[in-house]
Amino acid sequence: MARNTVKKQNKKPILVTGAAGFIGMYVCEALLARGEKVIGFDAVTPYNDPKLKTKRLARLKEYKNFSFKKGRLESKKTIAGIVAKEKPRAIIHLAAQAGVRYSHEDPQSYIDSNVMGSLNVFEAARLYKTPVVYASSSSVYGEREGIFRESDKAESPASLYAATKKTTEIIAATYNSLYGIPMTGLRFFTVYGPWMRTDLAMYKFARLLLLGKKIPLFANGKGRRSYTHISLVADGAIAAMDTLTSGHTVYNLGDERTFETTAMLDMLSKALGVVPNVQMLPHQKGDVMLTRASGAKAKKELGVVARVPLAQGIEEFAAWFKENKKFLLSLSDMHN
Repeated sequence: MARNTVKKQNKKPILVTGAAGFIGMYVCEALLARGEKVIGFDAVTPYNDPKLKTKRLARLKEYKNFSFKKGRLESKKTIAGIVAKEKPRAIIHLAAQAGVRYSHEDPQSYIDSNVMGSLNVFEAARLYKTPVVYASSSSVYGEREGIFRESDKAESPASLYAATKKTTEIIAATYNSLYGIPMTGLRFFTVYGPWMRTDLAMYKFARLLLLGKKIPLFANGKGRRSYTHISLVADGAIAAMDTLTSGHTVYNLGDERTFETTAMLDMLSKALGVVPNVQMLPHQKGDVMLTRASGAKAKKELGVVARVPLAQGIEEFAAWFKENKKFLLSLSDMHN
């Protein structure tokens, strides 16, 4: 991990929202591994099977410096109470209602969690003068060509989910301007790895491959993504916390290399030893055809770069999936 030295005189805890989530678990583990005290916060909602979230939390609870508080971001009193009592030196805000396609089915849950929930976190940060690193998304860039840079305008989100993430960035910038609370946003690009969410393409493909079912390839598998190994995101989140200043800024956390969905599926099929049976489908509304991260700013200012090639990362993911096949195939088939 980047910048992993803990100052002995500073042992205040770090509050991580979304601790039971995929990215949250890795960020918490990395913080705990370097000796930090971590307070995890999560609602453990049923959007993805709670059994997976429970497994992630079990890993974190093995650390003596980890404590967990269950609650919802929508409760302003709950999040403010935790910050008031625990006095964290920083908040890493990762909790959110995830999923592009589901945002068109239940838009209210995205406004409640991603906008109002984030507002509650930022308000608690204002009251107790706590700096914040928060999760955004590559989806804020919308549909475009070329490489995505933080300096690009991001004013045409293609989904309600993306709109809530852009709104969060605007609110964060405003809180920084009005109240001087240090704020850093992280735009994640198609993050993958062991323990990933069950609604993400790589997980869904692995599940369907091992069940011998058809693989749906939207946009005929021609969409291209910056598939980003979880290690870069954990590195970046912690480096962003370590380097918080007085301003507001955003960073891309994504691999600059892009691959078509068909290429990802081919690597995954070979790693699992299964021949895929594909079903070509049209482009889905809300999905963008391309994401391509520029990692130059994160490299220069945070000192983090993508270090796991996609082929290697898929081999690691496939090995984890096969090792935990019985459990993973028992999970509820949600949002597929």
